[in-house]
Amino acid sequence: LGRYAVYLISVAAVVWSVRHIEVIPEFLADAPAQSVDLFRRMWPFDWKYYPTVQAALIETLHIATVGTILAIGMALPVALLAARNVTRSKALNLFATFILVSSRSVNSLVWALVFVVIFGPGPFAGMLAIAFRSIGFVGKLFGEALEESNRGTIEALQAAGAPWLSVLSKGYWPQVEPAFWSIALFRWDINVRESAVLGLVGAGGIGMALDTALNLFQWDRVAMVLFAIFSVVVIAEVGVTQVRKRIL
Repeated sequence: LGRYAVYLISVAAVVWSVRHIEVIPEFLADAPAQSVDLFRRMWPFDWKYYPTVQAALIETLHIATVGTILAIGMALPVALLAARNVTRSKALNLFATFILVSSRSVNSLVWALVFVVIFGPGPFAGMLAIAFRSIGFVGKLFGEALEESNRGTIEALQAAGAPWLSVLSKGYWPQVEPAFWSIALFRWDINVRESAVLGLVGAGGIGMALDTALNLFQWDRVAMVLFAIFSVVVIAEVGVTQVRKRIL
């Protein structure tokens, strides 16, 4: 009965969702023809536009890199507070968990809008948006890695009278170091992709070039920007994979 109840609720949820997304049959039937027309407008790429795209791409990589470094610096103390085997205070654990959940629950575009309002448009707002969005991801995974540490080494250091910093550096860090580098590299890879769209709300990067081309209906330039974004994402994925193989 419980299984059939889940099936019934799932079907009801799907039907309810389909009824409220307002699918227009005429537009749906016309979509293939519109897609073909759009791709015709995009081809060939406007290669003369590449110098502008290259400068925006470099800015995007800077936003992702600096934002990731800032996020790691802010997330590590929060992760230490969230790990229940490191911090033995329930109140501090809950406070740290609240910070991590708050960071993850707000999309990077929303963070970018907030910081654009505060600091004005530009890459600085984008960097802060990436950083505050990444705190929850890095802090949660690193905190879980700390909680999965082997207690034997920790208890031996504590029994020998080692200070807290020594326990942290000699007991916890060697066990979580591979996870730390894996999390940092993976988050940087994600941030490269997210930074590419922050310019749509004025937070710098290649998204601003994409937004300009879309607003002017310059589809050959739009195609150039999309191709550049795709290329950078692929290169970043390959680079991160190679670095992880060498480090881990």
